Amino acid sequence: MGRLVEFTTEDGAVVVVETSEPATGTRLVSRGENPAVQAARTFEGTLDGVRAAAQSALRVFRDGSLRPDSVELEFGVKLTAEAGAIIAKGAAEGQLVVRLGWNSDPAAPEAPSATAAVPEPAPRS
Repeated sequence: MGRLVEFTTEDGAVVVVETSEPATGTRLVSRGENPAVQAARTFEGTLDGVRAAAQSALRVFRDGSLRPDSVELEFGVKLTAEAGAIIAKGAAEGQLVVRLGWNSDPAAPEAPSATAAVPEPAPRS
């Protein structure tokens, strides 16, 4: 099992996160002891860096020439007691997945089809 890190939200709620870091050091354990390490920052404060990264990435994709109707960002986030939130390396090499979407404009004229329409033969009388 990894380390347990306890974050407190700005509203006072407690969020316990299991990290992938192994628990280090030795300590006495009893039945009533809370095994979680108390984080130095609030949960929201820990995520501030991730929010700033998302805002920067959105600015790049929205302000460019592509002008997508929708932008979806997917971060892998690792939480630690010491460093807070870290954009984590995923199973693949990418740490950030970006999906851009465009909606077709219903008022725009329909684009011609890539295949030519073949008229149906006239009925024989």
